Amino acid sequence: MTATHHAVFLDYSTLDLGDLDASPLRQAFDSLDLHERTAPEDVAARLRGAQVAISNKVMIDQATLAQCPELKLILVSATGVNNVDLAAAARRGVTVCNCQGYGTPSVAQHTLMLLLALATRLPDYQQAVAEGRWQRASQFCLLDYPIMELEGKTLGLLGHGELGSAVARLAEAFGMQVLLGQLPGRPVRPGRLPLAELLPRVDALTLHCPLTEHTRGLIGARELAMLKPGALLVNTARGGIVDESALVEALCNGHLGGAATDVLSVEPPAEGNPLLSREVPRLIVTPHCAWGSREARQRIIGQMSENALAFFAGQPLRVVA
Repeated sequence: MTATHHAVFLDYSTLDLGDLDASPLRQAFDSLDLHERTAPEDVAARLRGAQVAISNKVMIDQATLAQCPELKLILVSATGVNNVDLAAAARRGVTVCNCQGYGTPSVAQHTLMLLLALATRLPDYQQAVAEGRWQRASQFCLLDYPIMELEGKTLGLLGHGELGSAVARLAEAFGMQVLLGQLPGRPVRPGRLPLAELLPRVDALTLHCPLTEHTRGLIGARELAMLKPGALLVNTARGGIVDESALVEALCNGHLGGAATDVLSVEPPAEGNPLLSREVPRLIVTPHCAWGSREARQRIIGQMSENALAFFAGQPLRVVA
């Protein structure tokens, strides 16, 4: 490298739990500062003099960019880039690259885990054992909660990119038939069913689409009512895609057989989110951890290293702005 490349990772603790090998990232730069986290008021000071900024969730806005004239590259250690002012970066000639497809195996298996837990009523049976109900049973087994076999059932997918395709393959391995839904705001594609046609046909629905102006509130009271009685819903996409109050109502009135979500509309969740009430039946909530296997997080390190070296070579990868 002929030029000096100094990089600053603003929130490294969001990625590394002490189990990752950061050497590929260190080797991509002449120097690298790793900060566990960075407060908004410290961002500009930490980036001053750096050519590369690395961020997962720390905001890099127009004001910050104006104070960091040497900045040439922003690496986002995630797919979503809503924490970067892309227009301001473009005006200042700063390239922004993200990471893509790193968590597919992790999120796909988490989706199937949630689907299986709902179908087998795993949380309810765990609770029954914890409360001693099996120990007091009159026979060898406890079958208080209906168990659904996935074999022969129909899974609806909203979003059939890399992640949705991986979930489809896993579902088919369990003997499920897979139907694909047509997302609003996208060109009509053969084999994609409109929501009004898809929802009444599926025994389970999983979401794998981005949160956009077209998908915000996509699954509301009307759509939930279209699902078969007893149908299951799994969301490992984004919280805002599902109307959370409508989902609570569909669970409490018994229309849905169960729901599971790894995402909420506000994260970390604010007080009063209806999905965090212990009174909601047949609901599983996990804390946006579907993506977080060690293997997936190590892939992020690798992709950011690739992005940096490709940029320095004049052939940038995974450019979003």
